[in-house]
Amino acid sequence: MTQLHDLRLRLLVQQESERIADSQPADLDLSVVQARCLCWLALLAEAHEDQASDAERRGDTEQAMGWFADSMRLRDVIQVVTSIEIPLPGVVDGDDGGFSSEPPLAA
Repeated sequence: MTQLHDLRLRLLVQQESERIADSQPADLDLSVVQARCLCWLALLAEAHEDQASDAERRGDTEQAMGWFADSMRLRDVIQVVTSIEIPLPGVVDGDDGGFSSEPPLAA
């Protein structure tokens, strides 16, 4: 079930990144978008962990478990988003920027 959830999330993120890239191809660096999303997700996960700790101190175990479960789901999302390879701007498949590991052909 976890693998299915990860695949669905990966597909959703890839579809959204393709939609964004298609709508603003020249003005958008998807690697920057990914980095910003990861920063916000990390902050949100930390906030949920803080809420879980506060609820635990108050003795509200059920609320603490809920906040903790949410923070773990956010950590899972962070792992999936981190693993998505986003092409760098200006790099086309097979384009090595003029550099090659193979020797040039003899003329």
